[in-house]
Amino acid sequence: MTSSELLADAFTRIHGAVSAATEDLRLEEAGFRPDPDANSIAWLVWHLTRVQDDHVAEIAGEEQEWVRGGWNTRFGTDTAVSNTGYGHTSAQVAEVRPDRIVDLAGYHDVVYRRSLEYLAGVDAEELDRIIDRSYDPPVSVGVRLVSVISDNIQHAGQARYVRGIVERVLPG
Repeated sequence: MTSSELLADAFTRIHGAVSAATEDLRLEEAGFRPDPDANSIAWLVWHLTRVQDDHVAEIAGEEQEWVRGGWNTRFGTDTAVSNTGYGHTSAQVAEVRPDRIVDLAGYHDVVYRRSLEYLAGVDAEELDRIIDRSYDPPVSVGVRLVSVISDNIQHAGQARYVRGIVERVLPG
């Protein structure tokens, strides 16, 4: 297995977890928060997708799908390209509600496919390329991709967990 295939497998597993969390999800369920300060499925999936979109687009030297695909106009929140949800307050979490639930899954699908396209060309030299010298040690493409995978797996698991709560709490 090549590095490219290994990374693609990780992103595919994240995509599978996101799909399971959002399949047949109603808007009410997407915005459900188990506690007033908890994250909703909508926010968790939006955030993990924003992180993936932001980081992979930067590494690949491309524009984010957030803007390129017009997704920034569909989510009723701060549309700035720099807004990935990091440090959001409870009120900002509540603002992330796509007009249609298909937008949530659709945005993730597009970002996932774009990530796979980038990963298909990744080799050892690309993984070693330094992209951020503000850290000690400097951050390479490989380190950044592992960071994205770690963040995404955690949030996808959280979305699946909240989905389980939703299925027990909200009437079907």
